[in-house]
Amino acid sequence: QVQLVESGGGLVQAGGSLRLSCAASGRTFSTYAMGWFRQAPGKERDFVAAINWAGSSTYYADSVEDRFTISRDNAKNTVYLQMNSLKPEDTAVYYCAAHSASMPSNPDEYDFWGQGTQVTVSS
Repeated sequence: QVQLVESGGGLVQAGGSLRLSCAASGRTFSTYAMGWFRQAPGKERDFVAAINWAGSSTYYADSVEDRFTISRDNAKNTVYLQMNSLKPEDTAVYYCAAHSASMPSNPDEYDFWGQGTQVTVSS
């Protein structure tokens, strides 16, 4: 069992930056691949980025490539999402999720989810 708690969301102007954190409980965190997803009002939950258990492989949605960076610190049981050059269309609730093996982009394949953190980008 892995419990996930996101933090770091907030209100930022377009062009600004935010760093999201996802703190995990449980000694098995380092064995899980981690993903970030986002969901805007009235829309489906979309894949943002994923990282493998070792932090050696990452994968991004085209819409955030070159602006967002996913990373992890297994010693701190934490995964991060650095978001730069934010746009109004990045406004959403951001969720982190854990997968026991690979880094799928399909949210239905993830095993554990956090409660989400709101990111609002003003124009």
